[in-house]
Amino acid sequence: MTDDKLGVVIVGTGFGCLTHLPAFRDAGFEVRALVGRDPAKTAARAERFGVPHACTSLTEALALDGVHAVSVVTPPHTHADIVVESVEAGKHVVCEKPFAADLAEARRMHEAAEKAGVVHMLGTEFRWGTGQALLARQIAAGAVGTPKLATWLLHIPVLAGPDAGIPDWWGRAEDGGGWLGALATHWIDQIRYTLGEFEGVSAGLPVVSDRPGQTAEDTFNIRFRTVTGVEGVLQSSGGIYGPPQMVTRVAGTHGTAWLEFDDVWVGDAEGDRKIPVPDDLANPAPEPPPGDLLHTAYDLLHCMGIDRAPYAKLAGVFRDRILGREVPADPPFATFADGVANQAVMDAVRKSAAESVWAPVEQV
Repeated sequence: MTDDKLGVVIVGTGFGCLTHLPAFRDAGFEVRALVGRDPAKTAARAERFGVPHACTSLTEALALDGVHAVSVVTPPHTHADIVVESVEAGKHVVCEKPFAADLAEARRMHEAAEKAGVVHMLGTEFRWGTGQALLARQIAAGAVGTPKLATWLLHIPVLAGPDAGIPDWWGRAEDGGGWLGALATHWIDQIRYTLGEFEGVSAGLPVVSDRPGQTAEDTFNIRFRTVTGVEGVLQSSGGIYGPPQMVTRVAGTHGTAWLEFDDVWVGDAEGDRKIPVPDDLANPAPEPPPGDLLHTAYDLLHCMGIDRAPYAKLAGVFRDRILGREVPADPPFATFADGVANQAVMDAVRKSAAESVWAPVEQV
C-alpha cells in the first residue's frame, strides 16, 4: 500500500471540514467522502472542498472504493456506534475527544477496535502542539526535578451571555456537550502522559453564563491528585466576562516550568530562561479556516487555525502506523486505550460534581 492510495472518510461537516479535512490532506490522505446529517449542507461542503462523495449514510461511505480509514468528528454521544461500525468494516479510525458518553461505552469502542485488529487513535492533536510537547519533554528530562504541584487555568469569555451561539448539542448534558468535554479532555490527556495517571478528583461543574435551557456546564473547577504524588488544579470557564487569563505551570523539587502561549520557560536557582524549540517540535504558522464557515461562538474557538498543523502531525502518525512504518516515541500518540483512561477521569469528575465527594479514578 502506498501513501496516495490511503483514502479517508470524514464523518462530520463542522470541525470535520474546518480542521480534519485539510489536516488529513496535509498528511497525504485522499478524502474520499464527507458524511453528514443534512444532505444539502453535506453536498455543498463536499463540492466546496473537492470531495468526490457526499453521504448521509456511514454504511454507504464505508462501501466506497479506496476507503481505508475513518475520522469521527461528531457529537460525543454518537461516537460509539460510528466507531464500532467502522472498525467492524475493517477501517482504521481516528475518533475525536471527548471519546465517549461514559466509561462503559469507551471500553466497548476500544474492545471493538482491538478485536478488529485495526489502527485506532484518539484526536488529541495538541500532543503535537509545540508548547505542550516541549513542556512534557522538559519535565521528562528533569527540568523541575520531581513534579509536585500543577496548575492549569483558562478563563475566556467566548460563551458568555445568552447571545453567544453554540450548536444545540453542545448545550445539552445528555448529548455530551459542555466545557468539560471541550477543554478538560485535552488537559486530562496532557497530564496523564506528562505527570502520571489520576488517582482522584474533587470537582464542580457550574453553569455561570446566563443561557436559558443550558444543561451542560460552561465551567469546571477540578482539584486532582496523581498516583505519582502531584497535586493540582484545573479551572476554566468559557462563560465568564472579562479579559482572558491563561496559566499552565508545573512546579517540582528543583524548579518550575510554564507556558506563555507556545513558549516554554523554566525557572530554578539559576534564574528564568526560555527553552529553545527543537526542529522536530516546530510547527508552521496557523492557517485560519474560511471565515464564512464560522457562524457561532463555538466555531470561533477554531478561528485561528492553531490545531491544523498539530492535527496534520497526528494524521501523519496515523498514516505511518497504517503503513507499518516506525513512528517517533516522542510525542507519544494516543490510542483508544488513552480514550478509556481519559474517560475514567471524566466519569470521576462528573461523579464528584454530582455527589460533592472526593471521587477515586478507576485505574484502567
